[in-house]
Amino acid sequence: MKKRYKLGTILLASALILSACGGGGKDTASEANDKQVLRVIESTEIPLMDTTLATDGVSFTAMNQVFEGLYTLDKNDQIIPAAATAMPKISEDQKTYTIQIRDNAKWSDGSELTANDFIYAWRKVVDPTSGAQYSFLYRDIVQNASEILDGKKDPTELAVKALDDKTLQINLTQAVPYFNSLLTFGPFYPQKESYVKKEGKDFAKDSDHMIYNGPFTMKDWSGTSKSWKFEKNDDYWDKDNVKLDRIDVQVAKEPGAAVNLYNTGKVDRAPLTGDYASQYKDNKEFVAEPDSYVYWLKFNQKRDGKATDVANLYLRKAIAQAINKEALADTVIANGATPINGEIPRGFAQNPDTGKDFREDSGDHLTYDVKAAKANFAKAQQQLGKNDITLEIVGDDQEFAKKTLEFIQSELQTNLKGLTITLKTVPYKNRLALDQAQDYTVQLSRWAPAYKDPMTYIASWETGNNYNNMGYSNPAYDKLTKDITTTLATNPEARWQAMLQTEKVLLDDDAAIAPLYQNATAVLEKPYVKGVVKHLFGAPYSFRWAYINK
Repeated sequence: MKKRYKLGTILLASALILSACGGGGKDTASEANDKQVLRVIESTEIPLMDTTLATDGVSFTAMNQVFEGLYTLDKNDQIIPAAATAMPKISEDQKTYTIQIRDNAKWSDGSELTANDFIYAWRKVVDPTSGAQYSFLYRDIVQNASEILDGKKDPTELAVKALDDKTLQINLTQAVPYFNSLLTFGPFYPQKESYVKKEGKDFAKDSDHMIYNGPFTMKDWSGTSKSWKFEKNDDYWDKDNVKLDRIDVQVAKEPGAAVNLYNTGKVDRAPLTGDYASQYKDNKEFVAEPDSYVYWLKFNQKRDGKATDVANLYLRKAIAQAINKEALADTVIANGATPINGEIPRGFAQNPDTGKDFREDSGDHLTYDVKAAKANFAKAQQQLGKNDITLEIVGDDQEFAKKTLEFIQSELQTNLKGLTITLKTVPYKNRLALDQAQDYTVQLSRWAPAYKDPMTYIASWETGNNYNNMGYSNPAYDKLTKDITTTLATNPEARWQAMLQTEKVLLDDDAAIAPLYQNATAVLEKPYVKGVVKHLFGAPYSFRWAYINK
């Protein structure tokens, strides 16, 4: 099933935009006619290429082209063997996974890919000194990971071992229904220990200080550059099924330039948002691609060791209820995005007993309600002891993010008299740094699923989670997440009910975040671009099957 839909039918889509275009200032149109060269636009620069440290969709898309885990996602988001020869052999108690690695799986320097390459990388992720934000994916899942992350055991005690050079054994703390899905994701990719140690602090700082085991290798990436290339990896085990010779990538944050290139025949795919999406929605080359990105406001309740104004529950509720999410999605984003009154996106997860969608089962939370917002704001003013409140909202410097922030600013200042909103836009990489440092008050943020299970969203708000970064903590929420991953792990219906309950605590009780919309990616695409795969979880895009058919 090919993942392309007309805008009127799409429910899920992506905030990450990749579109084919001329790159690096060189006219490659004639070359593209003769060779398999795909030219794409990325929405922003790559923050990181270290698989143990990256946290964002831009990095994961790039890494997905040049690295490969034990498993990957096919064109229909089904989990298939990648570096592994077959799906895992799983013990009767579902706690021990034994995985065989392909004999012909290699690094781009010609060396063998081994079980120890996975063990080394995974130990790095769980090492509490590494700063790996996705280390929480191992907690309470791989044996000893929690104790290692808490500083009680050494990373070498992580319960993974090499039975031989090509056989990996993993021991889990309990049955994990989505563990195969996790193994497709970036923080579970391998790294070659001898190479990493040889490169030292230069490792992964640019494309010349990495080796690769995926379909492509990377060229001309400086670490901060606005263009780079992916070239077909001749050492890749499945190279005969990789059709593209090269992918040229160039950063473009403004959609207008890409549309202009498309209309002049220099670009094969162009992203559409706002007015552009409305203008081209009836064009025969208009398509939309599915995804599970959800946008929300994060409220940082503690900054520089002091409580912020948004530590006040009523202020958080007032902000969440004062924003017309339907107008935001329809008139500002305007690419097929839909308003969302919850955390888990539509179409992502279904009740194991009834088949009902999570959003239908959970219902609506923190809906647009100006009257309720004003009442809550009055309570906040009284409790904070001030009539005038000023808040800064941080967001990305991309065009759609700027327009989103301006809309939110207008809504809040119009509906909540006495509230002043200032805006701060920074490069994507800088916003991620501010988030990690918890150096903001309110932030326009987003989340895409790492694996296909609601816990990929739910776990983000546990006390101490590396994405939390906003001072939120609720023992009731923590107990629910603990039960979901332990005592309820093998009871699908009870587990589902507990996951539904997390939204009630997170949103109805605490208004810890303010959900805004489920995004969509609308693009113009030439009919000769084939096989670009958009994933609903994990790395957003795969070019492994892409080709040009002129």
